[in-house]
This record gives sequence, C-alpha cells and structure tokens, in this order.
Amino acid sequence: MSNATIPLCVDLDGTLTTTDFLLESVLVLFKQNPLAIFLCFVWLLRGKAYLKDQIARRVTIDVGVLPYNPALVDYLRSARSAGRPLYLCTASNQRFASQVADHLGFFSGVLASNARMNLRGKEKADALVEQFGEHGFDYCGDALADVPVWRRARQAIVVGDPQIAAAARKVNAEIVFFEIKRRWLPLILKEMRVHQWVKNVLIFVPLLTAHRFTDPQAVFATCVAFLSFSLGASSVYLLNDMLDLDADRRHARKRSRPFASGNLPLSLGIVLTIVLLGAAGTLATLLPWEFRAVLAAYMAATVAYSFFLKRLTLVDVFTLACLYTVRVIAGGACNHIALSYWLILFCVPIFLSLAMLKRYVELEAILKQGKTEAAGRGYITQDMSILRSFGTAAAYLAVLVLALYLNSPELKLLYRHPQLLWAVFALTLYWVSRIWMLAFRGQMHDDPIVFTFKDRASCSVIGLCCVCMVLAI
Repeated sequence: MSNATIPLCVDLDGTLTTTDFLLESVLVLFKQNPLAIFLCFVWLLRGKAYLKDQIARRVTIDVGVLPYNPALVDYLRSARSAGRPLYLCTASNQRFASQVADHLGFFSGVLASNARMNLRGKEKADALVEQFGEHGFDYCGDALADVPVWRRARQAIVVGDPQIAAAARKVNAEIVFFEIKRRWLPLILKEMRVHQWVKNVLIFVPLLTAHRFTDPQAVFATCVAFLSFSLGASSVYLLNDMLDLDADRRHARKRSRPFASGNLPLSLGIVLTIVLLGAAGTLATLLPWEFRAVLAAYMAATVAYSFFLKRLTLVDVFTLACLYTVRVIAGGACNHIALSYWLILFCVPIFLSLAMLKRYVELEAILKQGKTEAAGRGYITQDMSILRSFGTAAAYLAVLVLALYLNSPELKLLYRHPQLLWAVFALTLYWVSRIWMLAFRGQMHDDPIVFTFKDRASCSVIGLCCVCMVLAI
C-alpha cells in the first residue's frame, strides 16, 4: 500500500503537544480545590483510566492555547493534504482528545482512554492492530511506552531525543525522527527565576540599619538566610507557574516561560518544587527558630497568593507589599535584630507603591495588545489611572515617613553625623519620582524591583544611599 492509504496514528502527550494532559488536569483540579487532591488517590484505587475520567469530568483545559509541536503539525497537515487518514491515538481521556481533534480539524478519528481502559503501551498496540491490522498503520510517539506500538506498526515516527529514537530502531527498521533539543540547565534556571533573587537582597537591610555589616557571623547568617529564602521563593515560582499555565499562555511575555511553552516537563517541575522546598528548609535549620517561622509564614502567604489572593483586586498588591516587607523581617530574625517601627512604616508604603507599579505596567502591556482585562487577575485597563494615583501617593507617603524619621530623637542616638542622611531623603524622593515617570512613558518592562537592579541610575541611587548611611555612622 502507498503512504496515502496507510493510516497515520499520532500520540498526544509529549508528541503532538509538549505538555502532559494528566498532570495539567491534576494541577487545574488542585487549583480549583486543593482538597480534591485526596479524591485523586481514591479514584486511583480504581485504576488510572478511572482517575483520568473523573478529573476530565471536573476540569476544563483550553486546547486553543496549548503548546503544539509546530514541526509535527506541519508534517501532519501535509500528510492530510495528500489524502492520508490521520488518527489521534492517546492515553489521555476521550474528552480532551476529542477537543484537540476538533480544534486542529485534520483528524479522521480519535482513539483515547475512557473510564474503563487506559490506552497506553500494549493496550494501545492491541487497539490499533484490531482496527487497522498488523503493520497496517504508522505510529508517531515520544516515549518508551510507545515501543510496543512501534513494534507492530509499519513505520515508527519518533518525536523526542536520540535515546527514544534508538529504542524505536530496535523494533522497527522504518523510522522518521523529529528531534527536540532542550538545554535543561538554562530552562530550569529560567523557570526558577534566579534573576528574581535580587528581591531577597532586602534581607540584608537590617544589617545596615543595625550597623552590623562588619560582623562576620551576622553576615554569614544573613547569607544563609538569603539562600534559604531564594530557594524557597523559587519553589513557589515553580508551583505558581504550573498552576497558571492557562493565563500565562495568553500573556504576550509569559507564554515563553518553560512550563507554559512546554519546554520543561510538568513532572520535572513537581520534583524540582519538592527538592527546592526541602533545600530551603534544610538551610533554615542553621538559623534561629524565628527565621524559620518567618520563612514558613512567607511560604504560606505566597501559596495563598498563588491560589486565590492574586485574583482579588487590591488585596493582591497589599499581599505583595507584605511579602516584600517579610523579607526585611526575615533579615532581622536571622540575627535577632529588633526592627525599628520606623523601618516597617517606611517599607510597607514603598513596597505597596512598587506592587501597584507592577500591576500598572502589566495593564499598560495589555492595553497595547488591544485587550481590556488581565487574565487571572482582578483588574481591567480602566484601573490604570487609579493605580497610578494610589501608587504615587504610597511612594510619597514612604518619603514622608523617612523625613519624619530624620527629625526623630532616635536618629541622634544611632548616627554620629545624622545630617548626612538628608541626602538619602533627597535620593529616595528622586528615585520614586523617576521610576513612576518611566512607567508613565512606557519605558519599564520588568518587575519594578528587578528593574531597579538592572537600571544604572537606580543602582547608583542605592549605592549613594548606602555610602551616606555608612558615613553618617
């Protein structure tokens, strides 16, 4: 028979798409109701097919924004144009498979798992042989579980890495290979958002304000706290991105994130989340219990933020402001440094301003795309003006708190030359005015704190403030 008459059967997870429908649907269910994860274990007792069916009944996945394999899709479209029958053959649930087939529009039929049968490995091979006959079909897959199918297919079409291709060649002489190359370390570091670790520099603030930056033991404890906080934050970033796949895929910039784009497997993400969380907890055991309590509170708040707080208008920015402030509190807790209420009064409004600036920049990007609301957020583009008003007011409130502190009696007890700190006031006033002006001009394209450490002028302001504080001491 010619190629035009041989059915071409295509796997879904990891082949046609670069995601895993089971893991993705579990994450969607977990986001909808975290307690439902216990139901998954009950369903699993009745078999994996039953588990998939029960989850598919309860969740919705937008197949229109999934990360499809572009090279394979083009190959399938060409085969379909030549008159070849195409079949979607997957271990994913029938509901999801049918939605994908309807979306792409070039499949002649669908073979998928149902409540009684998990169509994978030998079961898939038997089903295809029963329908098309021994060696009466070509099969496209991506995993070692597909080896039994390739053994009974006329031709093996492999998507993935050379190891999978080698396994296919052992059982089938006819092979077409679509190689997917991934640089794992850069992808992992990108997903961990290592660049966001600059936010945790706030942990060092109490060292400076308490004049203990020359104490080696205190500096070492703060460095350990920084690393512990950073690893813990990365574990939450991973969890947040896995729970936010749908919203990220609709976002102009976030769609390139490794999980959203399908470049990093969700299974690896789950393992990395657990490992990073364990590493953060292990490092925290080297520090006082107060730090561990602050870290635990931070992790709980960030998880709550990931699940529902970020969808609540204004509540999300107040939560972000608190999470920034918690970093400063953690810096004090790791060295038993009592924080001045002046420092907390300054931190809350300045971080609230930055949180509102972050939302303002996101809405500005959405407005340029012609959209009216942020996916997964509680804001619409009409909120930009009020966020701008609230944000600038909070920034100048923080500057006012700093001015009041510079006139307080406590200042003279801590600094030999307190008059030098008025330069810090002037620099802070300039900086908050500048970052909001850049936002108005559409010249800020990143998280405000990350932007601060990338921007030369902002780094100069921070450096000059530190110099003035040291000289004042």
